[in-house]
Amino acid sequence: MSVVKINALTVPPEMRETLEARFAGRAGMVEKADGFEWFELLRPIEGTDTYLVYTRWRSEEDFQKWQSSMAFSEGHRAAAGQAPPAGHGAPAGHPGGHPGGHPGGAPAGHPGQGGPAATAATLWSFEVVQSAAPAKE
Repeated sequence: MSVVKINALTVPPEMRETLEARFAGRAGMVEKADGFEWFELLRPIEGTDTYLVYTRWRSEEDFQKWQSSMAFSEGHRAAAGQAPPAGHGAPAGHPGGHPGGHPGGAPAGHPGQGGPAATAATLWSFEVVQSAAPAKE
């Protein structure tokens, strides 16, 4: 049964473009992870400053393997403006710096390009019980 990870990111208005650019820059990275099924970055329309990052995985184990991978770590380090450790190649994975899997987690007052774009992040986990797709005609 698939699992869904939703990261709720508090993003100040002045950091929205930065966050979206970082996710655009990571396109293709998580998609290579074993067990990855789906990704969406959801921008708030009104009434909130919370973005939702939706990922779907074949299993909790697949998500945990990706989260503990070098690609995940290096991608987060690169987005925070930090160089990878000596001996490591180009960064990959999701941008950010939050252990839940996406940008965020930095204290308020770090809005610059070199730090996390979000001021807070919360990771929610769900099992898929039911799903539906458009009917084929």
